Amino acid sequence: MRAVVTRVLSASVTIDGEKYSEIGKGFMVLLGVHRNDTKEIAVKIADKICGLRVFEDENGKMNVNPKDAGAQILIVSQFTLYADCKSRRPGFTDAARPEISNPLYELVVEECRNRGFEVKTGVFGAYMKVESINDGPVTILLDSDELYSKG
Repeated sequence: MRAVVTRVLSASVTIDGEKYSEIGKGFMVLLGVHRNDTKEIAVKIADKICGLRVFEDENGKMNVNPKDAGAQILIVSQFTLYADCKSRRPGFTDAARPEISNPLYELVVEECRNRGFEVKTGVFGAYMKVESINDGPVTILLDSDELYSKG
């Protein structure tokens, strides 16, 4: 699983010209699911997202977790995070098929909500326009292959 976590002042998703969801200060997360990902990986990624201490404390140091910062979370499914770009035309064979990726995406959303966060989403599989005002900018790449063993 890959998550691109961006600290934002605000972020939103628009579908068919209508604003679908929006958040204020918090994290905009683009989430890609690998074909071999599991529920265990989804829970671990959610835990990592919810615990990232990248908000500034009173001394200007990135030392505050999102809950203590009063952050909201916007999570958007993004299969293109698993693009194979060896050729000029990306391939997506490592991205999970919808029947695997959608439930795992929904599990990450549920796990973040279970940790007390207000979580907004896009629509799985929809064409979306995603806007954000980055804060910092601070962008963190979480890759389960680097964080956790899949074995």
